[in-house]
Amino acid sequence: MTSDGPVRTRIISGIQFTHFWAFAIGVVLVTAGVIMHLPDFLSMESMGYRMVGMPMSSEMLWGMAAIIVGLGLSTYGLLPSWASLKAAPMEPTAARYGRAMDDAKLTGAHWWLLFVLGIALVIDVMKPATIGFILPGMRSEYGMSTARTALLPLFALTGTTVGSLLWGVLSDRIGRRASILLAAVFFVGTSICGFMPSFAWNLFMCFVMGLAAGGMLPIVYALMAETVPAKKRGWLVILHGGLGTAVGYLVASGIAAVFEPIYTWRILWFFGLPTGLLIVVLNRWIPESPRFLLARGQVTAAHTVMGQFGISALAQSDEALGPRAQHARGLMALFRHGLGRHSTVVMVYGLGWGLVNWGFVTFLPTILRDGGLQTSAPALLFYAALVSVPGTVLVAYLYGRWSSRKSMSGFAWLTMATLLAFAFLGGNLGRVSPSILIGLTAVLMFSSTAVISMLSPYAAEVYPTDLRGTGSGLAAASSKLGGMIGPPLVGALLTSAGGTFLPALVTSIPIGLAGVFLLLFGEETHERGLERISAPAVSTEVVG
Repeated sequence: MTSDGPVRTRIISGIQFTHFWAFAIGVVLVTAGVIMHLPDFLSMESMGYRMVGMPMSSEMLWGMAAIIVGLGLSTYGLLPSWASLKAAPMEPTAARYGRAMDDAKLTGAHWWLLFVLGIALVIDVMKPATIGFILPGMRSEYGMSTARTALLPLFALTGTTVGSLLWGVLSDRIGRRASILLAAVFFVGTSICGFMPSFAWNLFMCFVMGLAAGGMLPIVYALMAETVPAKKRGWLVILHGGLGTAVGYLVASGIAAVFEPIYTWRILWFFGLPTGLLIVVLNRWIPESPRFLLARGQVTAAHTVMGQFGISALAQSDEALGPRAQHARGLMALFRHGLGRHSTVVMVYGLGWGLVNWGFVTFLPTILRDGGLQTSAPALLFYAALVSVPGTVLVAYLYGRWSSRKSMSGFAWLTMATLLAFAFLGGNLGRVSPSILIGLTAVLMFSSTAVISMLSPYAAEVYPTDLRGTGSGLAAASSKLGGMIGPPLVGALLTSAGGTFLPALVTSIPIGLAGVFLLLFGEETHERGLERISAPAVSTEVVG
């Protein structure tokens, strides 16, 4: 990234580092701290890798200290000064180039960006998806009830809720690329979650894991929405996001099926180390959003990025949109000057999906095992996720070629119908044909994946550039808020009643209502330029 004015930072591969060596040393310390936990884990092979009640060794304690210091140094090295973070945005200029960016042809640079961001999305989805495969083994090792086990997804999803809001706001301050890089470093540091010997430590570390996992998703979608041309944006971003979400769950279930029987549930978190480092390396090939650069007044840097995508900086139009004045930033700005309708729709839809995914799907392996299913639950979910992948093409076609609003409502209702089918089956799933269970699970995975794969792109489309990261963060946070409510709710229902009836029925109602709400009050974004979608709602409030 370059700036039109003097910059007192070091620029490496387009990222502005306030203190580069502090960041580099921080990454090394975080990585070393994670590796220092491995010997204690591997030494428990004769005990079946059970670490419950084991005292922390000096190596583990020093490793945790290295991770904490490393995360602090990485953050310090990447973030600009406090004054820069609080500075008001410059007058937006993205509208002058909006039509040129929206009418551009897809180039190799676009496809390469989508490929790299796809890997980041898969890795981001893997983290929270792993929770569902960890819960049965964790409950068995610690000897806990289902209700107490539900505290783990509650803490993890509380972290993702906070992380989504934090990273969303941050990406509107320091940029999409820098925010992705910082989230990846936190990914690495939280790989030790599974090596904690007590449930309390698991809760704390998984909360921190949530902070990182919650931040990646909204930034990725904001960057994609701001880069992909308007006529291709809908179907391409949805196809990309849907495949990334499905493949992420597929990889998580595949890793669980292969490694959990050998190394128990604890090894599953460790995959955050190589995947997080992979994002750090791949960040070199992620260009900054030209719209973000224009909104920050960095016109020369924006022209450079636009040139990489074959967009002429001389093409300027969209004057019909009128003057683009500054407006307030931050979470509260999402509910002012015409944006409140968008934010309410996004929150209701995200909350409905969160209750389904984190409340029902997360406990599905536990429900299947307790219901007497003889087939391996991770294997069943793996096959179900595999079957649901081709359906992503249909989702992308409907959203991008037909209607974003109607597609979102329709898949919300399909999710509700599938949950009602699970409720009808009752508690004894052991008597149900595995093919029926695979079919229902595949439909549920397909429909719920469709819902979340449309939510983030939709949120990225309806907000203006200098609030797009914050708005995308709100969408991600609302889905995780459903996760904060869902696990204890479903855990309590399973403890008191057992079976699938009540959990499936209770989680089906909000997602069905969310579909109605979006159809009535949602914004149609089909093949519309970002500046034209947000133009009626852009605030005229000038920040002093």
